[in-house]
Amino acid sequence: MIRITFTEEQVAQLRYERFHHRHPRVQAKMEALLPKSEGLPHKPIMGLTIHYCLRSRARKPERVREQLARLRDRALDLPFKEVGDLQEFTGPDCDFERCDREDPNRWLLIQSSQYVDHPRHRRYSYSVAPTHVIAFSTWPGEGCEQANFGFCRYPETIDIHGPVAPGCDYTHGRPHRIRTRLSGWFWGSFCKTVYASNPEYGGVPHFLRCHLAVVKLLDRAKELGILESVSDEGDYWEERNVEALARHVGEWNADMARWAGQLKDALENQGNGLSLEAGILEFPNFEHLEAAGTPGWKERV
Repeated sequence: MIRITFTEEQVAQLRYERFHHRHPRVQAKMEALLPKSEGLPHKPIMGLTIHYCLRSRARKPERVREQLARLRDRALDLPFKEVGDLQEFTGPDCDFERCDREDPNRWLLIQSSQYVDHPRHRRYSYSVAPTHVIAFSTWPGEGCEQANFGFCRYPETIDIHGPVAPGCDYTHGRPHRIRTRLSGWFWGSFCKTVYASNPEYGGVPHFLRCHLAVVKLLDRAKELGILESVSDEGDYWEERNVEALARHVGEWNADMARWAGQLKDALENQGNGLSLEAGILEFPNFEHLEAAGTPGWKERV
């Protein structure tokens, strides 16, 4: 197993970025890294998620629209709770920061942005908003995040104006330009499905229906020649074993409940008013899952 050691300075920076970084996706990553800085495993931190990347060899937007329309047609045949219309954004309208927090397209646009490292200082990365977005949203069902599918074009270069975050020791003298190396039509996204297993939503059968719907849509993307990669934390993409997937989500929930219970107790014992919010705490069988958490999980980090 990989072990990660964090200095006190790094932990302080994680805590800052968790709440103050301008981009919600970075905040989410810092939320995942913070428990790791305390020696907790990745598995119960994030929750079972399926990650995927799409890439089109098409050059013209018309061909990209056609590919996505065919993918969306397949989504309409699958048991998704909702399938949105194919939408298109260009120019400043691609920037999620121009959206209200209640805008239904906000999460889709957040996921459309990418990050690039500084070519000489790899510890610094920069958000790159697309210049053209063609995409649609799906909602597998209660407890799931949206699963968004689409393609974006990005600028060849971006201008850098100052440090990445307050307190960084690397600053830039005057604004300068870096290459994004983001070429062609591309999409990188993810969908957390684990909380669909909440018994109030239908438990494991409901989770399986949601997770498999996303996988079947990715199968269609592969048939269309637009699937670049998939990383399924439930291992179903590679194994195609429904029984194993059901077992994985059960183990995942138990480990997550054990971690959440211990962290919740620790925060309450500090008496500083901090509390934990986590989807697993909403499970009506949380205490049972917490008791069933795999012993020795922290030692296996």
